[in-house]
Amino acid sequence: MQGNTVRDALEAAVGALDAAGCDTARLDAELLLSRATGWDRARIAAEPEARLPVGASRKFAETVRRRVRREPVAYILGCKGFRRIELLVDRRVLVPRPETELLVELALECDPSAVIDVGTGSGAIALAVADELEDARVTAIDTSFDAVRVAQANTERLGLVDRVDVVLRGPSSLKGAAPGDHRFDLLVANLPYVSEDEWEDLAPEIREYEPREALVAGPTGLEAIEALAEELLDLAPRPTVVALEIGAEQADEVSKLIRAAGYAEVEVRTDLAGHDRVVIGR
Repeated sequence: MQGNTVRDALEAAVGALDAAGCDTARLDAELLLSRATGWDRARIAAEPEARLPVGASRKFAETVRRRVRREPVAYILGCKGFRRIELLVDRRVLVPRPETELLVELALECDPSAVIDVGTGSGAIALAVADELEDARVTAIDTSFDAVRVAQANTERLGLVDRVDVVLRGPSSLKGAAPGDHRFDLLVANLPYVSEDEWEDLAPEIREYEPREALVAGPTGLEAIEALAEELLDLAPRPTVVALEIGAEQADEVSKLIRAAGYAEVEVRTDLAGHDRVVIGR
């Protein structure tokens, strides 16, 4: 990190990040240098011999040290891109992941007018749906006060307060979420689905920084989804379509839960890595 050019700074940072076990060392270094300099990545790539602005080396070194400790880049930067939007994120909420975009893609297929996002976290799914479906009304709920604060901040920042309601709700999260006998066309949820045994095997970025309660459901990893399925069974009217993000080995069990909740047609979709990722009930 002693060099004063883009090339010197990146080479030193990539070496340090590689040694720390970061899988995307070059990308991480470029993103952090972009923040430190105020330059976009295209300029960084095009001008390797450019000298860094005054103060940028120190800022860059500070962020690289944080990344060496395996803090997620999104938390260091304070933001994360998701679909067409950029979200404010910090340690109160999970970092939005590409596989979760499958739930937004399903929403585009369904073209719903009323959507509920259960366990909204940063608001990623709810806000992306509202951003891409301009006629949709979205209710985003979470049991975490901290997550609701982040989601509300993102809703305001993106100018979507007129179509997205962010609500703090208790364990019986669906009851009363819709006024009167209104039916949601679509329910989407990225609930905790990691088991307690799986927790210790997760990457340091997840285990040491992201909120455990947003990831770990309990001994089996299915507890949060089971609770939602029970709520759906007692709910009248039920959402027309439900779509749940799941762990790679949970498709069969979650499919059974969705059928038991009253959805006769069940479909499993895979992510880009070929893993079962979303269970859909209609």
